Amino acid sequence: MIHIIGAGLAGSEAAWQLASRGHAVRITEMRPGMTTPAHTTGQAAEMVCSNSFKSDDPASATGILKAEMQLMGSLILRCAEAARVPAGNSLAVDREVFSAGVTKALKTHPKIQWVEAQVDAPDLSLPTILATGPLTADPLVDWLTRSTGRDQLHFYDAIAPIVERDSIDMEIAWMGARYDKGGPDFINCPLDKDQYECFVDSLLSAERVPLNDVDTPFFEACLPIEVMADRGRETLRHGPMKPVGLDNPRTGRWPHAVVQLRQDTLAGELFNLVGFQTRLKWGWQKDVFRLIPGLQRAEFARFGSIHRNTYVQAPSVLDSTLAVKSMPNLWLAGQLSGVEGYLESAAGGLAAAFAVDRAVRGLEALPFPPETVLGSLLHYLAHAATKDFGPTNAMLGLLPPLPDGSIDIRGLKRSGGLRAVKSAKGEAHRQRALEALDRHLRSAETPR
Repeated sequence: MIHIIGAGLAGSEAAWQLASRGHAVRITEMRPGMTTPAHTTGQAAEMVCSNSFKSDDPASATGILKAEMQLMGSLILRCAEAARVPAGNSLAVDREVFSAGVTKALKTHPKIQWVEAQVDAPDLSLPTILATGPLTADPLVDWLTRSTGRDQLHFYDAIAPIVERDSIDMEIAWMGARYDKGGPDFINCPLDKDQYECFVDSLLSAERVPLNDVDTPFFEACLPIEVMADRGRETLRHGPMKPVGLDNPRTGRWPHAVVQLRQDTLAGELFNLVGFQTRLKWGWQKDVFRLIPGLQRAEFARFGSIHRNTYVQAPSVLDSTLAVKSMPNLWLAGQLSGVEGYLESAAGGLAAAFAVDRAVRGLEALPFPPETVLGSLLHYLAHAATKDFGPTNAMLGLLPPLPDGSIDIRGLKRSGGLRAVKSAKGEAHRQRALEALDRHLRSAETPR
């Protein structure tokens, strides 16, 4: 029996992968009996912040990571595709349909036992994957801190609001994607200079939810919009309200600023405000966000909120297979391990399952190749500098450099500029990653 604690994206993927390899799996999830500040259901793989698995661009880090996961039979990506909603060049899902699909797959698998309970300390006589996510309950965090001999790290994370589609004024807003990439899947609300300045003034003066721990930092990649505005009045125009590449069909020009909304459900009745994580009090959210042209009469299906996330100091705690170095029979996966993002969390669950499968069968650990996006991410977790370590997304910058002469940089610059060079590098990384992963999987095959 293999024990997986937590049925988020990482735990769900790990359970499916191990059960598919013939192992008996018990997955323990504390919800809905015990919940968190962000979750609302007891379903597996509930997405509480965004509904996006990021870019599908095949030459991007997330595009390559998806190809790697598909090659390994990812449950999360299979269910995501089945629940896909329009989102330009990105993979976004109907949260409820997606979560229901993952839950059904796990609960109907003959090798998986689902248990609803809170685990305060795991029984490490069983191979165990701890995948309780960034909202791990305090007793388990305390156990992990004592057991690893390291203080846990934590940061504040915020959630963006969701509005009803029918309450958006499409006489002002329009459907379109940046630079027309993908379909016209985003609702765009344009602001002129005066409207933008008024919005920033109101945002800065609005009341915020007080923080319990004022010394806990925010995660830089997911800052509340009011914190971004604190850093300068133009910050939002270079972040979530960036107008670049968005031609307003009524003027033929880029607006001064833009708020984008992305479809949140298959039926298309709900849209979330992209990049608008916030800790404003709910009443103030309604007043401030209704200043955005097109959202004057917006009805909110969910307001934004803020919560504390927890993760370990991975370079001190984990090796490159996600095994806890000081504790045999224990692996960490998902955001608790120090990755950031839904896609990366699911990939971590897949990697942990791969490692546990080998350990249970008495085989030596076999880290993923650093030429793969998954391998480069796990290698970074294990070998990064401990000072100022923070949650990490999949990035092409984590991959080893391409061999000299593998692409004609000068020729590409002359013919297509820096964008052509970037695309060619991404394609070269993709080809190398998938070839390396194919060799890795074939070398890992052993008789059962």
